[in-house]
Amino acid sequence: MEYENQKLLVETYENGVAKVTLNNPPLNTVTLDLTREMYDTFKKLDRDERVRVIVLTGSGTRAFCAGSDIKEFPAVSADVIELKLKKENEAYNMIEQISKPVIAALEGVVYGGGCELALTCDIRIASETAKFALPEINLGVVPGTGGVMRMPKTVGLSKACEMMYLGEPISAREAKEWRLVGHVVPAGEAVKAALEMAGKIAEKSSLSLAAIKKYSREMCEETREQSFWKNLLMSDPLFKSPECKEGVEAFFAKRKPDFHKKNNV
Repeated sequence: MEYENQKLLVETYENGVAKVTLNNPPLNTVTLDLTREMYDTFKKLDRDERVRVIVLTGSGTRAFCAGSDIKEFPAVSADVIELKLKKENEAYNMIEQISKPVIAALEGVVYGGGCELALTCDIRIASETAKFALPEINLGVVPGTGGVMRMPKTVGLSKACEMMYLGEPISAREAKEWRLVGHVVPAGEAVKAALEMAGKIAEKSSLSLAAIKKYSREMCEETREQSFWKNLLMSDPLFKSPECKEGVEAFFAKRKPDFHKKNNV
């Protein structure tokens, strides 16, 4: 499956990992074109059987993504929902909801729509020089591409409000303390760390990964009672799968399981 984009670079590796790079220098800002390419690309990646885990990053080390291209605001202000926000939310939701794990590798500026984009990823790894902000309030608007929804679920309501009320950046170390990112690595090494983790995850059962991603997100929105039966029903087809058979056999044979050998797929 080919990936031909102007503002996204897609690389696939033999171990089942794909790297998607925002390529809109100098700050990898989110434009209408980039939004369309993100939606189309992640939809294709979800169907691509070669790909089991995705790393999302930005070109260079100056910025993962500095948010929306403000130069486009006048062109969309007459109907910002239809012309901009709806499309952005559809693209970001696509990234969040695809069946494969997505790891964000974050260098430099992670502001506005870039911070909202990072929030759609399952795991976030930041360079020690990364900075995070939701500065929309300084433009008289709000984080309209999921920030108001996703940030409180990630860092808690109080810290989320602090970020959104002040619009000021926080450091990578603060982001880790707030649980906005899971790991902080030396400058320039976020992609390397993300690819290493992605490689380890790609060795796991694809069926189990998809189930974990789907149901863990759904259960966050449900009561304990609603989640009880879903948790049981989720497990039944997995215990009957060839991948489970391989995992059990490997355990007793004291060997590493091969979840992706041909007779398992």
